[in-house]
Amino acid sequence: MKSFNNLRNEYKEFIYKSYKISEDETKIKIEYCFEIPNLSIFTPSIEIEKKNIIFKNTNNDFVKNLVFNIGMIELISYWKCACPKKVIIKCGTLNNEQIEWFKKLYYYGLGEYRYINNIEIGMEDMMNIIVDADEEYKLDTSKSEVSSLNGVLIPIGGGKDSCVTAELLNKYKGDNLCLIVGGKEPSIKSAEIAGYKDKIVYVKRTIDKNLIELNNQGYLNGHTPFSSMLAFLSYLVAYLTGKKYIALSNESSANESNVEGEKINHQYSKSFEFEQDFRNYADKYLRSRYSIF
Repeated sequence: MKSFNNLRNEYKEFIYKSYKISEDETKIKIEYCFEIPNLSIFTPSIEIEKKNIIFKNTNNDFVKNLVFNIGMIELISYWKCACPKKVIIKCGTLNNEQIEWFKKLYYYGLGEYRYINNIEIGMEDMMNIIVDADEEYKLDTSKSEVSSLNGVLIPIGGGKDSCVTAELLNKYKGDNLCLIVGGKEPSIKSAEIAGYKDKIVYVKRTIDKNLIELNNQGYLNGHTPFSSMLAFLSYLVAYLTGKKYIALSNESSANESNVEGEKINHQYSKSFEFEQDFRNYADKYLRSRYSIF
């Protein structure tokens, strides 16, 4: 296993270079490009299947802004292999408050990762986020579309929490959709048993093979805050499918530390603290006409 300090001294920059949105009749595809100079370029992707579900047009600033923000979550999976001090954003803008928001998420969302890799570092020292782009997104914060939205988007993970939520909302399922990331059999079966067999939005997330190879070579690895990715993805899918609400089920144990004397939890991005932070971020920096709970 390579050491945090040695990697950090050797690889000084991580670059969020670009994102791309494309679509056809069957799917919406999002592609990202990240780079750690002198180490690797990473090109992960996300595909949202359309199937028989009607989707809105992706060619607008709301979607571009959300996809850019999803990339801010996606990048942490690649940054963590070498932990460069400097993170340079080349394809979107963030103000100081947003930068501090992401730094907090990265720090606590990588709490278990820091613990198992014996990384002792403060939040402010973990990384510097530098914006080197001037692209801004004009967001319509009016309430004009609220009356046309209906139903609930229900992310399904296959565990008991999301199963209970799907059952509780069963009587409203005429307007509801389930969201499944990864297509695992327990998740699919849970949604089908709850009565949503033909009302599932499938999302495929592809990890760049270069990251897997680096992990095999001893570059750093560990748990990332996947539920924060799900929060942004759910927001995007809810918009594209016209859902008014998102019902995401999280266990209360995510609010408890797993390490005595430390604020470390394997599932920080399922905590009530993160849910509050995300709600505030969405209201201020995404678009406030959509309700989430």
